[in-house]
Amino acid sequence: MSESLSEWLALREAADWSARSAILVQRVSEALAQSGEVRALDLCTGTGSNLRYLLNRLPGRQRWLVVDRDSTLLGEVPASLSAWAHRNACGVTTDGIVSHVRGSRLDARIETRQMNLGELQAAIFDGRNLVTASALLDLVSESWLRLLAARCQAESASALFSITYNGQSSCDPAEPEDEMVRDLMNLHQKTDKGLGGPAAGPDASAVAERVFEEAGYRVERASSDWRLDPMDREFQRQLIEGWAHAAREIAPQHTSIVDDWLRRRLAHVAAGRSRIAVGHVDMAALPA
Repeated sequence: MSESLSEWLALREAADWSARSAILVQRVSEALAQSGEVRALDLCTGTGSNLRYLLNRLPGRQRWLVVDRDSTLLGEVPASLSAWAHRNACGVTTDGIVSHVRGSRLDARIETRQMNLGELQAAIFDGRNLVTASALLDLVSESWLRLLAARCQAESASALFSITYNGQSSCDPAEPEDEMVRDLMNLHQKTDKGLGGPAAGPDASAVAERVFEEAGYRVERASSDWRLDPMDREFQRQLIEGWAHAAREIAPQHTSIVDDWLRRRLAHVAAGRSRIAVGHVDMAALPA
């Protein structure tokens, strides 16, 4: 499972990075510049894509705690950091748990920690002035989001959440069942993912905005849609197969319809004529 998830995270990274809102990152960076040091918590870090995206977009002195329940994915963080550091003319040392990245304007210490985030323990938020995550909020419940906002509020921490799925997608060329499969997949998104109950799914961005505003934050959102072209062949294939799997699981009575849809969609991908857009939202929340 971890190997296939690692492959999926690698496939989606370029689309994630291209889609993200540079303006919201700048808002958070400017707010943190006054503190002298970024003390960040990255939730469900996976192999560290969000960390690597933000390292040279935030003020120079940084201390990170990156957490995930999957020890195999966390084990890839040091190597991915080393590759990133090489491309960005930085030096890096690591002992497997703590990495230290240094560059001309960067001094970042990164600690990895395996843990289940179902309960959002207060200790991991202690002293943090930034809480961040990517592609997470649509997998968690409203009660989990309320607790997240409370944990951030207790530390007066800024928050930055990227690539939250909003329930929208479109495919070109279109197929008659596209909307049905999307609706089934959206229903599947609201099942329990092990993070506090039924997931907010496509409603997550609106729910997160509401609970952070109720906690006294100034919230700003921005579109961060994926736009996949025919060159993204393997990414599209895995994305479409994931949609079909979710649709079959939530509505097994439609398996034959979904399978036929899948065959036609994959044929478009193989022929190099498939384009897909998937709606996402980025959100920044700053203490009022």
